[in-house]
Amino acid sequence: MAESKKKTTDKKVKAETTAVKKYVQAIGRRKEATAIIRLSKDKPQVTINGRTLNDYFPIASLQNKIFEPYSKANIENKYSISIKVKGGGLTGQAEAIRLGISRALVKLDSTLKPTLKKYKLLTRDSRMVERKKYGLKKARKRGQWAKR
Repeated sequence: MAESKKKTTDKKVKAETTAVKKYVQAIGRRKEATAIIRLSKDKPQVTINGRTLNDYFPIASLQNKIFEPYSKANIENKYSISIKVKGGGLTGQAEAIRLGISRALVKLDSTLKPTLKKYKLLTRDSRMVERKKYGLKKARKRGQWAKR
């Protein structure tokens, strides 16, 4: 009796794992910014926190930074990209999105990995802001020293 129940539950688990995912998800981080990227094969569009790309990033250099994985890999944007990003400033968010898109593209097509790795698009930039120390004005700035 217990064996028959186990077999039916195994079939359910196999059916759930073999279900086709509609998107690929990846995470990118930079400084205090975190971006969750979802690539799907719909019509090409980019939404960031429910807004369009031009509304969220009006600066062209930041838009170019986001699409750098596509230009370096010589592929056209044929995916719908849904992005949820929080924390940090605009530049940190753009670089977090770039890392997330690179990771998602590698999940879709593993032949892109050497190309993206060559341009260091798969490496997380681990530089963070140095903390302020006690007795100092900033992380390293001190008051002026007087001999007398």
